[in-house]
Parts: sequence; structure tokens; C-alpha cells
Amino acid sequence: MHNFSATYTDQYQLAMAQVYFNKGHRDHKAVFDYFFRKLPFKGGYAVFAGLEELLGIIQELRFEERDLLFLQEQGFKKDFLKYLHNFQFRGNIRSVKEGDIVFPTRPVLQVEANIIEAQIIETLLLNHLNFQTLIASKASRIRLVAGDSKLLDFGLRRAQATGGYFASRAAIIGGFDGTSNVIAARDYDIPVSGTMAHSFIQSYDDELKAFRDFAESRPENCVLLVDTYNTLKSGIPNAIKVAKEMEERGQKLLAVRLDSGDLSYFAKESRRMLDEAGLDYVKIAASNQLDEYVIKSLLEQQAPIDVFGVGTNLVTGAPDAALDGVYKLSWSGGEPRIKISESIVKVTLPHKKQVFRIKDSNGKCIGADAVALENEERVEEMFHPFEPYKSLQLGQFEQEPLLHPVMEGGEVLHEKRSLEEIAAYSLKRLSELPIEFKRFNNPHIYKIGISEKLREERDKLIRHYKNT
Repeated sequence: MHNFSATYTDQYQLAMAQVYFNKGHRDHKAVFDYFFRKLPFKGGYAVFAGLEELLGIIQELRFEERDLLFLQEQGFKKDFLKYLHNFQFRGNIRSVKEGDIVFPTRPVLQVEANIIEAQIIETLLLNHLNFQTLIASKASRIRLVAGDSKLLDFGLRRAQATGGYFASRAAIIGGFDGTSNVIAARDYDIPVSGTMAHSFIQSYDDELKAFRDFAESRPENCVLLVDTYNTLKSGIPNAIKVAKEMEERGQKLLAVRLDSGDLSYFAKESRRMLDEAGLDYVKIAASNQLDEYVIKSLLEQQAPIDVFGVGTNLVTGAPDAALDGVYKLSWSGGEPRIKISESIVKVTLPHKKQVFRIKDSNGKCIGADAVALENEERVEEMFHPFEPYKSLQLGQFEQEPLLHPVMEGGEVLHEKRSLEEIAAYSLKRLSELPIEFKRFNNPHIYKIGISEKLREERDKLIRHYKNT
């Protein structure tokens, strides 16, 4: 939907790129790690999303003529602009699969390219992966509490501009069933759903007439909004009348929607009235500032709600609003690189790396990932990255490598999967995670460790830079 050119970046990426170009560093190979430091929503896991869209964008990323003219106006030199004219990402990317369950500290994705190419795609990469991973994680959290209830994304009008487009995509990966977002439904083959606004009913002099006209126009997918005036004295009785008239025409009312007030009380009373009228097949949908906490409460109250329409709190990733994903250099110019910090949690891991998911003999995740050097095939013992005396023996466990080539020489290596396939994969991976890590409150902390060889390389670099 969006026209992404290579100026979809931060200015400092180009400022650094010009220095690399001027000093002859343009062909220096670099490796950057993408990872995040903190799980969103006080949850026990995150759902990785945004990868396949990102790869397609990177493959086609170019500087257009108007980009180069603009950059010339900003003072960039002609020889550098000539280089950008022929810009194309020709690097390699290794990543976990989209939809996988991911955790803090460990690499989720690695970029290997010349340093200019790797730098220019940083902002685009962080923009897509941070946002979609945040929303997919929120959606998954909502799905876990909603059980078998139908979940619909209603958030486009409250989203941060066109972010709503990608939020609808991410919500499906996290477990939602459909969206009201028509353009996202078109582009991603998402089931589309929608009802009516209060303004539709207000535009009529009579609520019943509004319901009848709507049912006449949309007999196969008729959902009536029943709270414009008085839910139990007007909305539901009028919906029952229309449902009975539809039955006479061989049609069925699909659902009624509640959008205000005490949703639990109104749902119970609406269900009673519909059932007494012989309309037990009519579903009850609810919306209005829903999130995982409200849905959990409603279901604990046994509110007979079949469909939840979730908007603002889903597509804005409330209350966190952003994932703190970062992109850090780990290899450049043939040497491992590290960032030193007074805070040990911000010291980065050098070298090209692999990540192993630790599993038992039944293929179930034990709740640990180990980060190793790229050429290590197994990790016998993993060490806490920040607390040197904590370790875990891994020799008896199965170890699944998670980082796989997804782009080589700037070309995507696999066919694009459908959202349905990505969502199914995510559900499968989530099922492998022990229930303790999926608890709504105070989930168990997933263990991330580093191999002995990686720890030695990191500590050697720390000593080197502290002595210089």
C-alpha cells in the first residue's frame, strides 16, 4: 500500500553512509543483530511479526530521482549521490520464521551486508518489526484470554495513521479472526467484518425502520447495533422484530452488537430476550474500549458474548505503545564488535551467532534459548548473560537452530506465506511453550543464556576496550 523508497530512513544513516563512502569503507562487511530487551505487556513471550513484508520491501528498495534531488539539497555530494542512484540491498539476512515465539536479549534476526547497505535499511527494519511484533504479541495475549470467542480488529480509525494497515496484518498473526479494515482484508486475504454506526440509526426517524432497511440490504451478514437509544427497551425488541421478519423471508439475523454500558449485564439480558423469542442462533457481539483485561473480566462473569471487536488498545499496543527493539553491530571489517556500557544489560554480544531452542525428548520447549557462535553446532552449557555464576547444563536436551537464511544476495529465498499459514505456525509454536510462560499474570521468566565460547569472546573484548 505504501510506496517505500530508500529515504524511508533516518538522516543519520545517510550521514554515516557518506563518511563510509568517502573513506573507502563502502565494501566493508558488517553484521547487525536485531533484538529487543524487554517483553511487552508484562507478558511471558512475544510473537515475531513483520518479516515477510519487510523482506519484499527491502528487495525492491531504491532511491528515486526525487529522493536524490532532495538529498542534493541537503548537502550530500554528487559522487555519493551517484552511488545511491545504483543502490540496491545485496546482502544476506538470517532470521527466525515469522510467527515464532521470541524472547529478549537474543538475536531475532541478523543482517550481513556491506556497511552502507546494512545501515540504510536499519530504520525501515526497526519500524516494521518493532511495530508488528508489538501488535501480534498484544493480539496473542488477547486470544489466550478469549478462548474460542471470535476476535475482530476494529482499530483502523484509532490507529496511528497508516500504521493501522500493518496492525490488521499483525493481529491475524497473533490469533485474531478478521478485521473491519477493508484494504488490509483485500491485500492480505483477511476475512472482513463490519456492522453499522450509531449515525446510521440516528439518520432515521425510527430505529425499527433503520434496522429493516439494513436487513433488506444485507440479509446474509446482518448485524444490528442495539444501544443507540435504549438497549433493552428499544434496541433488542426491535432487533427481535426484524429477526422474525427475516425468518419469514428464509433469512437469519447474524448478530446484535453492544457498544456501551455494562456489557456483562446487557449481554446476559439480551441473550435471555433473544432465547425467549426463539432466536438462540443470533450471536452477541461486543465492542467499546476492549482489551485483554476487560475480556477476561467479562468471561469470568460468564457474559454470553460470542464476538469481541477490539480497536484502540489492540492497534496502538496499549499501554506499552512501542517495542524496544534495537539493531546493534556485532561484526565489521573482519573483526567482532561490541558496545560497552556501564549497565551490563546493555553490553552487546559480538560475532556472528546462532540461537538454539532447547527442547525435551517430546519436542516441547523447556523454557530456554541458548545463543552461540555461528559455527557452534551444540551448546553443552549455557551461562546467564549478566550473572556469571548462573548456568544450565544442556547436554541431555534437543537443540533446534532458529536463525535460517531468508535473503541471500538481496533476493528473498522462499515463497511468501499466507497470513493464515503464518498464524497457524505461530499457534503451533505457542503450543510448544509450557503453560507457565503463558500465564496472564506473573508469567515464568524464560531463560536466555550464552555459550561458553561466546562468553569468552565477549569478555575478551570487554577487557580489551577497558584497557585502551
